[in-house]
Amino acid sequence: MEGRPLDDDATLIDRTRRGDVAAYELLVRRYQDVAVRVAHVLCGPDEARDVAQEGLVKAWRALPRFRDGAPFRPWLLRIVANEARNARRGAGRRARLALRAFEDRPSGDAAPSPEEAVLTTERRRLVLAALEDLAESDREVISCRYFAGLSEAETAAVLGCRVGTVKSRLSRARARLRARLDADGTLTSPSRSSAR
Repeated sequence: MEGRPLDDDATLIDRTRRGDVAAYELLVRRYQDVAVRVAHVLCGPDEARDVAQEGLVKAWRALPRFRDGAPFRPWLLRIVANEARNARRGAGRRARLALRAFEDRPSGDAAPSPEEAVLTTERRRLVLAALEDLAESDREVISCRYFAGLSEAETAAVLGCRVGTVKSRLSRARARLRARLDADGTLTSPSRSSAR
């Protein structure tokens, strides 16, 4: 209704628990985009929407077990992340997490010169190739934090760890990524694709 303030998550959760399906629809609309982004970086674009949808359905089923007073968004995103991991494992392949997420991000406002565009594209390719060579846990923490744009607390909830763990994992993952790149932005060790 117009002029009426948006219900907070706790109110919508309470209404949903009492059988108000429209209240859960509001929660879905509120968090659907971020759920799809999390699924996208963890299992790729082909399955992201389906995985996010499945996570939203599982969250609805699990709502009676949701702890009152807890933040809903991290709880929901953890369910979506678990679904994404299950989908990735079920497919029996490693998702190209960062590359897909990074390539779908819009560029800045000003159009770069052709030379800048080529250099930027090449640098991005090299960085993403180095990122793909990192361990899955490194790719996940970098993808959640930087590509999906989650806060450290949300990243911790999605990955099922503490905020301090996210900070230390990010620090180590960034150091390993930097170690794979030399000062000129070229790979310091061959990527998996070139080793094949």
